[in-house]
Amino acid sequence: MKKQIWIPLLVVIVIVIGVIGYFVISDLGQEEKLMTELDELNTLVNSENIDMNQIEERLNRVVTKGDYATVEKAFKQYLSDSFDNAIRISEILNDEKITQSLTAENYKEDGPDFVATKEYLTNTKQELNERKTNYEGFFTEEKAMSYINDKGLDSYYTDLYRNELVGDIESEDVADEVGPAIDEIIAILDKTEQIINFLSEHKDGWQIEDDNIVFTTESLSEQYNTLISEL
Repeated sequence: MKKQIWIPLLVVIVIVIGVIGYFVISDLGQEEKLMTELDELNTLVNSENIDMNQIEERLNRVVTKGDYATVEKAFKQYLSDSFDNAIRISEILNDEKITQSLTAENYKEDGPDFVATKEYLTNTKQELNERKTNYEGFFTEEKAMSYINDKGLDSYYTDLYRNELVGDIESEDVADEVGPAIDEIIAILDKTEQIINFLSEHKDGWQIEDDNIVFTTESLSEQYNTLISEL
């Protein structure tokens, strides 16, 4: 009689152990998928010839399931937003309009009041300052964790995100390299704006002749040349 009771009990225990084992193995498989995916993404980002199409394809797909998928999507969104901000900074820094603002062609087209040029310089400086702040923010744990803190996940997954994916992000020195480059361009924009304002304020004191700016007085010419030399 006792034997008959123990046999079903053993069967139940074996099934329970099997179910637990299945979920443990399944979780380990999902975690391995996640790490492999992000390792491959890291390789693409740090390759000599970056292929943004491949990177975007990786960022827009999900290879895991369940809570791991939530972790994966959160981290990829964090990376995607960071990339978008960095790409926009690069576009601004490489915008030809920055150097074209002080050309005879622009003087003829937008002078003497330079309404469009002034607007462009003001907006560009404002966006660069905002983008710089955002860029530096992405290198903080607080910013990185903001993408997952509201997902209602068990602490295991948030710890995985923090420790294995984010890591010691605040020790990165990349932001320190980019910040000075942005500041340098902002300084150029400030000086360019000063020159444009000078020309606007003395609109009757200059004109363009044979693609060269010519001033009506030596004093204005000297002031202009001094401003240009400070660039």
